[in-house]
Amino acid sequence: MTARPYVLLSVAASLDGCIDDTRATRLLLSNDADFDRVDEVRAGVDAILVGANTVRADNPRLLIRSETRRRQRVARGLPPHPLKVTLTGSGEVDPAARFFTTGDTDKIVYTTNAALPRVRQRLGSVATVVATGERLALPDMLADLAKRGVERLMVEGGSVVNTLFLGAGLVDELHVVFAPFFVAQPQAPRLVNPTIPFAYGPDRPLRLVEVRQLSEVVLLRYVTA
Repeated sequence: MTARPYVLLSVAASLDGCIDDTRATRLLLSNDADFDRVDEVRAGVDAILVGANTVRADNPRLLIRSETRRRQRVARGLPPHPLKVTLTGSGEVDPAARFFTTGDTDKIVYTTNAALPRVRQRLGSVATVVATGERLALPDMLADLAKRGVERLMVEGGSVVNTLFLGAGLVDELHVVFAPFFVAQPQAPRLVNPTIPFAYGPDRPLRLVEVRQLSEVVLLRYVTA
């Protein structure tokens, strides 16, 4: 067991780098072929992480869709679905969200010392709540996940979570799927937000290891070492 899990960050974006638009409805950036690819990747990890903003905005289930893949996980001695992980600084989490109510798997919420009592009171027994200190400390969170047996972590974040992981240099593999259109809205959420410093800049480029066409979208797979 290493000091932290292997981190795979997965995201879909428009050609101008937006991961959503400004409308109330969710922008579809992928297709059925890519949804199945993501399901396959999910089936190969120990835990899936999203930010609390994603839990609130998208209400994801984060479950393995394929029954065959669920059976294969069980045959390997694993739960049918990966562990679910989220992180919140505000403590604004809803125990009725599908993140908490769906799937026969454990849920973990990481938060700050200040928000810990509020999050525990809101969630009760539906999730394990862990504080990482005065702020959300990703290295401490990853170390805690490693102690819980998580060797491969899939991050499916929005702009904030993507920026936290990529900006800190805590990503080992990056999957970016590009949709064949532009959003062209200045206020639309981006793949990452501006931040200084940023780990993977021009002096530390990612290494492209795969390009795959999935009908009208394309997958670029990078590694960081």
